[in-house]
Amino acid sequence: MRCYVRALLLCVLFSLCSLLYVFSQLSSRVEDRKNLKLNRQKTPQRSQPDSGDLSWTRSGREKNRDRCKSSVSYWSPYRTLPADVCGVNCFLDSPFIRGGRSEETKKRHEETSHIAVVACGPRLEETLIMLKSAVLFSRKPLHFHIFAENELHDSFRFALLSWPAGVRTKFNFTIYPITFPPENEKEWKKLFKPCASQRLFLPLILNEVDSLLYVDTDILFLQPVENIWALLSEFNGSQLAAMAPEHEEPRIGWYNRFARHPYYGKTGINSGVMLMNMTRLRKKFFKNDMTSVTLRWKEILVPLLQKYKLNITWGDQDLLNIIFHHNPESLYVFPCQWNYRPDHCIYGSNCQEADKDGVFILHGNRGVYHDDKQPAFRAVYEAIKEYSFGDNMTASLLQPLEESLQKTTHTYCGRASHLFTKRLKHSIMSVERIS
Repeated sequence: MRCYVRALLLCVLFSLCSLLYVFSQLSSRVEDRKNLKLNRQKTPQRSQPDSGDLSWTRSGREKNRDRCKSSVSYWSPYRTLPADVCGVNCFLDSPFIRGGRSEETKKRHEETSHIAVVACGPRLEETLIMLKSAVLFSRKPLHFHIFAENELHDSFRFALLSWPAGVRTKFNFTIYPITFPPENEKEWKKLFKPCASQRLFLPLILNEVDSLLYVDTDILFLQPVENIWALLSEFNGSQLAAMAPEHEEPRIGWYNRFARHPYYGKTGINSGVMLMNMTRLRKKFFKNDMTSVTLRWKEILVPLLQKYKLNITWGDQDLLNIIFHHNPESLYVFPCQWNYRPDHCIYGSNCQEADKDGVFILHGNRGVYHDDKQPAFRAVYEAIKEYSFGDNMTASLLQPLEESLQKTTHTYCGRASHLFTKRLKHSIMSVERIS
């Protein structure tokens, strides 16, 4: 009898333990579901500023407009870019999605050429023509990082999203506000042209971009962007940026005749086209003439401005010259055909590389796209401006340009204008062959 009682007690005890285990599991699952529900409710609020509708157009889902603001209200150079800075396809670049990219998306991201431009004042049209020239000839995807005054943001967005759908597949873009460190904001703004010195802070603002091509608004690409992007692979172990000389002919050079500060090389460098490995640049400790201690990029800019602000004429370009004067091993110098300016032809041709292979990138500084001082430069600008996407490039771009250039031979640059179309012809032939 006692055996039966013991067996019964054991069975009851076992049953109670089993029930307790089942209840604990059920309770755990209920709790997990509650947490999951809460996380799902919280996730849109947390990731909302980062997300951008991939099909976001004027005729698309306008309800998502508030999910992707176009500007930030504070300076944040030393951490991840604020979440509410967003453009087309920015959702793919958000930290909430980055870890889950498909292999195809990762490959596209690695092939993308990143181009930055800073636009203030009446520079909207000029910037759009520059971006148009980049899209026309490039075969690989592009990402435009557009830094502009807040009142220009909607105009940029509307213009770029109005381009034909087939063209828009070749690029995406992000629009940023103009921001400077608050303690020196006024000094940076008035350093040279309005907001020009923004370019100095690109490595600190775009701190998740590995490499970047910065260009002025008055740049025109006459061949694919990926051709200059390929120069990154030619950097040696110490080089972290690439620029062209300010002059090839010392007798007409500005820095070697007038500069009151150190400058790179014999004639200085021009920062209108600047290719950067920004990962290297952020890590580099730069030698300088302010202290015996080497300084990182984020540490060197403000003291450099304080020391030389009374002695610099060309603003941020002068500061770059000073930096690379003390760190010449860090600069890759590319030929003048990658940054061809009126100075290269105004007194006769003095860019030997362009004489041989043509002009790769045209730089219409000093406003020559908008006056009659250098009609050959203006002719190229007007030809790209008037060209309509989808038209035959030979008939609608090249031939009208060649006709206009024939009328400019009364100037030195006009007599060298065949150099403007030499590389352009190859670019057009390549596009038409593919299409």
